[in-house]
Amino acid sequence: MRLVFKFLEWLLVLFVLAIIGVFAWLYFVPPDLIRVGSGYSAKIVCSNVFLAGRNADEVLAIDVQAPGHPLLKLMSVSVDREAGTVSAGLFGILGNSVAVVRDGLGCANAPDGDVVRARALTGPVLPPSSPVDALWPEGERVEPSQAAELAAILDDEALAGEGMRAIVVVKDGRIVGERYGDGFSQRTPLLGWSMTKTVNAAILGTLVRDGKIRLGSQQLVEPWGADERASISISDLMAMSSGLEFNEDYGDDADVTRMLYLEPDMAGFAAAKPLAGEIGKVFSYSSGTAMILSKLWQNALGDPQAALDWPRKALFDPIGMRSAVLETDESGTFVGSSYLYATAHDWARFGQFLLQDGRWNGAEILPPGFVSWMREVAPASDGVYAKGQLWLAGPGEETPGAIKGAQLPEDTFWLEGHDGQSVAIIPSERLVVVRMGLTPAKLNYRPQKLVAALLAMVRQPL
Repeated sequence: MRLVFKFLEWLLVLFVLAIIGVFAWLYFVPPDLIRVGSGYSAKIVCSNVFLAGRNADEVLAIDVQAPGHPLLKLMSVSVDREAGTVSAGLFGILGNSVAVVRDGLGCANAPDGDVVRARALTGPVLPPSSPVDALWPEGERVEPSQAAELAAILDDEALAGEGMRAIVVVKDGRIVGERYGDGFSQRTPLLGWSMTKTVNAAILGTLVRDGKIRLGSQQLVEPWGADERASISISDLMAMSSGLEFNEDYGDDADVTRMLYLEPDMAGFAAAKPLAGEIGKVFSYSSGTAMILSKLWQNALGDPQAALDWPRKALFDPIGMRSAVLETDESGTFVGSSYLYATAHDWARFGQFLLQDGRWNGAEILPPGFVSWMREVAPASDGVYAKGQLWLAGPGEETPGAIKGAQLPEDTFWLEGHDGQSVAIIPSERLVVVRMGLTPAKLNYRPQKLVAALLAMVRQPL
């Protein structure tokens, strides 16, 4: 019997040692998946607290944990408002990551822990808010349609979708209706996720206008000069047809999540990828591509600080996107793939700007014909994507117009972002519909039905 007790005693010791060993491994050498989860948690909480003024616990519970990934449900965050940082980790102590806020540039992860480097960057000061007494888009005042049918569409929960945070309807250049989810308003900056790619493409277009970038340019990245990647053009990158390898699966430790949460230099990570397909012949949607484009247009300006000031100087201020904050990575490259925060009113301004072919108040912000070029079909995409980081097919469509009961005009094009962000633009109808929210793909929400119902309504006298 003494031998049995001795054996059990040794088993208990071994079990305790094993637990200590596992804990030490997770603490000192955490798996990348844990670091991705903590990096995501820190970044999303940081931006929503310091840019949008939201409650950290609410953001963690709803934005980070509610979509359902089991690892994220175990994350805890700590906000240091005086230092402007958010730390996150598994149970608050394992795989810790930190994000830091910077003046004019929002938040950035510091995957290597170099908070000083990340904090050293500063962007232009945000301008005062648009006048509340002037009609949108000159100001923020809205005179909504009094049509009961329009109100019924906006109040239809099925059309708005679960997790809706904002809907803005623009007809003939004026907002005719809007709705906001609980806790959100006209003044709340909202993350566009991949809708940022289209804004990034427009920023690049301002440098095309100034003759600093040519769409046909090749030999774009120095290491590419030694291999076939030298033939990749800016047009190939814009059309998501570069041939570069990149895994865009957001669920786990993939290229896109590694880039966003583990890499201080996101563009460098993406540019180091080898070719996986024939240049210009294979469509492959890639956030890495957008990061390379960000780096290229920033380099074209020559001066790093001038590049940090450029989005506001060249695009945001001229079209009145006063709330817009485009965030950078730790190295100072704008995360043109994913990280633009702006109010729903300002997302609507950008949609209206594209509807107006890149002109605003008579000024040509983009070169003549550039938006038309952006909207042309990317040859390798089977008709779903356009040459300028735009979608021709709506969310969830294999081909344009595939959603039954939601047929839209042929000239409809889209900005689309993760978790239910969309801007539908229909030039022939002078209509822009912004829909923002937290609506995971598993819910199968499709904004096409909302847009179709609104289109049918606004075709009638308002």
